Amino acid sequence: MRGMNATSRLHREELQFRAILVATYPFFLVAAIAQRLLPDRTARPRLGAPRSVFGEAKAMAVSAIPFAFMG
Repeated sequence: MRGMNATSRLHREELQFRAILVATYPFFLVAAIAQRLLPDRTARPRLGAPRSVFGEAKAMAVSAIPFAFMG
């Protein structure tokens, strides 16, 4: 029975993560577009292949969302 509760809790957290991702993605998409349009004031080297603006927005959202689950 303990396995069911742990699985259920993980499933609930996954659904919450996806819901927050869907809710916040448009904001991060706007931020990613703004980063592309505004001049880059710091000349920092990019690691790896360049991402699309959509991939960049998803990466920003996925890196920020775990902070919602802290606490």
